This record gives sequence, C-alpha cells and structure tokens, in this order.
Amino acid sequence: MTVLSVSAAQKLTYPNTRKVDQVDVLHGIRVADPYRWLEDANSPETAAWVKAQNAVTRPYLDSLPERAPFRAKLAQVYNYERYAAVEKAGDYYLWSRHDGKQDRAVLYVSKTLTGSGEVLIDPNRFPDKTVALAGTTHSRDGRLMAYMLQKSGSDWMEVAFMDVETKTNLSDRLQWVKFSAARWSEDGKGIFYSRYDQPDEKNKLQNTNFNQKLFLSPDWNAAG
Repeated sequence: MTVLSVSAAQKLTYPNTRKVDQVDVLHGIRVADPYRWLEDANSPETAAWVKAQNAVTRPYLDSLPERAPFRAKLAQVYNYERYAAVEKAGDYYLWSRHDGKQDRAVLYVSKTLTGSGEVLIDPNRFPDKTVALAGTTHSRDGRLMAYMLQKSGSDWMEVAFMDVETKTNLSDRLQWVKFSAARWSEDGKGIFYSRYDQPDEKNKLQNTNFNQKLFLSPDWNAAG
C-alpha cells in the first residue's frame, strides 16, 4: 500500500480562519482564545467555515488511491457472523447476533437454548437509520423489557418498553436520560433511572447538563 507523501498534503490551500481578540483570565493567567466564535455551532459563519473546509479536504480524500483497497480489506475482515453472550431473564433467553453484513446487530429471544430464536428487536428496520439500540434491561420474570435508544450518536437516550411475551411495544417513554442505566425494581413494578431536566431545544446537543436526578417510575411515565 502506498504511503501518502507529506508534500501532497502541503499543496492544499485552506480557507482563512478569522481570529478574534478573545482573552479569558483563569486563575490570574491570561489565556487567548482567538477561535471562540467557532464554538457557536448554530452560527451561519461557522456553517460557512465548515463548508469551505470540506470543499478543500473532501476532493483530496476522495482522490486517494489507498481508500478503495483499504475499504475492501475492512469489509473483508468484518464480514463474519458474531454473537453476544446469552442473557437469561425469567423463562427467556436473549442474545444479539450480527451476520457480518448488517449495520447493526439484531436482538433475539427464545424459551430454549436450541434453534435460532425469534427476532425481538431489529435496529436495521428502524425508520430513522440514525437510531441505535444502546442497551436493554429486563424485569426479573423476563416479561417486560426496557430498551435504550440513541439518535445520531447523541448521549441523550430515550427508554422504551416492550412486552416480551407478545413482542408488543408499549406506549410509555422515558425522556432526557443520559449517562444512566435503567434497572427494574425487585417486584418488576417500577424502574430506576437517572435523567436531567428538559434542556433548551436549540442547545440540547451542546450545553453542559447539571443536576442529574434519580427517578423511580412505577408507571414508566416520563414524569417519574
């Protein structure tokens, strides 16, 4: 495989990036931050800057002869069937399986350890292809399952619920969950989870979150 030359990368001419006279004083020390304006992801100027940068780098990356064989090799080494460890919940056995070519692993369920099982959740069939299955947790009797969904790689999670026996999704949802697992109470009548207050819609993917709270939601509603 050909090694990229430094001289080839040096031929790229990047757009000028504006500097500002932003200086913060931290513990008595002046710290310059000339690119502070780029922290505003919603700014038209930031969007224009990203577009200009991509206009330079994208054609160069797409032209690299190493990309095609590297992609082919990765596709080859990842193309194998793989399973996650089997989990038992009540009368049910659950596991995930990836056939090697799918975007995401599929969750299966069975009442025995023989056979191929039945599909419980197939993330590849989600209408929104950016939504991923981030985890599951089961009541002690295995009848109910809570499963976490993440959209577009965000840390925010939505917790959904399913009746495992009927494979029916329930209408309840838990919102604004982040950096938290969900755990059923011993009797299976409630679920423990941590969430934040609903953030400002415009900055929900950017702002720092404070004051995480622990909830016990006996009726699984988002209010806790």
